[in-house]
Amino acid sequence: MAAKIKKGDKVVVLVGRDKGRSGEVLEVNPKEERALVRGVNLVKRHQRQTAKQEAGIVSKEAAVHLSNLAIADPKDGKPTRVGFKVLEDGRKVRFAKRSGDVIDG
Repeated sequence: MAAKIKKGDKVVVLVGRDKGRSGEVLEVNPKEERALVRGVNLVKRHQRQTAKQEAGIVSKEAAVHLSNLAIADPKDGKPTRVGFKVLEDGRKVRFAKRSGDVIDG
């Protein structure tokens, strides 16, 4: 199956404590069907001191399941489903089903 959510996409969280928040996808793990989204699903981790970093409690993003994310429509930023179509020049692109806008550049 082709990837509907990719690194760099703007996504909206559909459920959970961050419902309605949006952010950029930093990393996608297709095997586990999870993604890291900037500023979403923040958890606190205790960090041991290293040569580069101070010890203390650090906030960082935890992975979110792909089923709980939707691509943000390029037109208005609201959640949309994703479709695929082949353009006249032969490129296969993703498009927002809500507005019909092409997501891939």
